[in-house]
Parts: sequence; C-alpha cells; structure tokens
Amino acid sequence: MSSDHYFSQEPKSEYQPKQIELDVAGEVFQVSTASGTFSPLRLDVGTSVLIDHLELAPKDGNILDLGCGWGPIALNLAKHSPKAKVWAVDVNNRSLELTAENAKTLGLSNIQTATPESVETDIKFSGIWSNPPIRIGKKELHRLLLTWLPRLEKGGSAYLVVQKNLGSDSLQKWLTETLIEGYEVSRLTSIKTYRIIKVLRTS
Repeated sequence: MSSDHYFSQEPKSEYQPKQIELDVAGEVFQVSTASGTFSPLRLDVGTSVLIDHLELAPKDGNILDLGCGWGPIALNLAKHSPKAKVWAVDVNNRSLELTAENAKTLGLSNIQTATPESVETDIKFSGIWSNPPIRIGKKELHRLLLTWLPRLEKGGSAYLVVQKNLGSDSLQKWLTETLIEGYEVSRLTSIKTYRIIKVLRTS
C-alpha cells in the first residue's frame, strides 16, 4: 500500500494547494484543497449526492462528518445547521488543516476538526454523515463503522454514501445483519450509481 493514500496520517506527497469553487448551502465560495487528500481537484460525485440531502440534517446537537477530507460535507452541515456543532473527523492531518482553513474563510465557527482519538468517548451525535473510506478495506471499514455508529443518539441517523460498484449493497446487507438490536438500516435513495444508506438509532 502506498504511504500517500488520502487515509494516511501524514501524506508524503508535496503539499500542492489548490483553490476550487464549492457551493455551500446555496452560496458559492472559493475553498482550499491540496494533494494528499480525498478528491482534491473537484467535489466528488458521491459527496455531492450526499450533500443534496442536507435537509435531513439535524438542526442542533453534535453532528459528525466521518472522514471529512478537505471539508465539503462539514462546511455544508455547519452552514445548514448553525446551532449544531459539527465534528470534522479524519486521520489525515492535511485534511484537518484544510477543513479548519476553509471554515475560517467561510466564517463558520461551529466546526471542530479532530482526529478520531481526540474525540471524547462520551460525546453522542444527533447525526453522522459520511462518504466513508471504502478503500481502506472491508475489515477496517467495518471496524470504523462499529466504532462510530453506536455513538448515535436515540433517534439520530447516519447517512453513508457508497457507490454500487464499490460494494454499497453488500455493506447495507452487513449493517442489517450486524446491527440487529436498536437500529434500522435502509436505503434512502439511489442516484448516479450511488446509494445512500440510512442507519437510524431506535433505542
């Protein structure tokens, strides 16, 4: 495995900052991206599909963007839900730096960037939004989801966007079979070969 995947803690590639346009809750802003992060040249299609369902986001509480990259989901969540605290979590330090920079540029003070281990274990989330890092492998992906999904509050939902050819249907099946008590797993929608999987915490 290359040491420069977007899920590396410290990308080895030369830092090459870029500016791209991003629609954030109806307004277009210039945001910063860089090599060594997920989809640095443009907004990823799957992420765009997820952001298009922002009306489902909680209005308040703690909301988690799991695997935030340079911040497109977190920025939209923070703009959409100004009374919420958005936790932008990633293992990639370059991603966290860019997300914090973009939040400052947009004047969003309700985003907290964090590495996974720095999020206090007693914090629960009213919502979890993620374009999860499928390419870390099934075992690690499952471990990641079983770490964070149980931190949903009762009545809170997670929305995971996964491309069909990258295993969205098998992931939904695994979630359904694994989260037997206290959860409801369903497919919210299917757009442009992407599925959005919804995980509702019922108890």
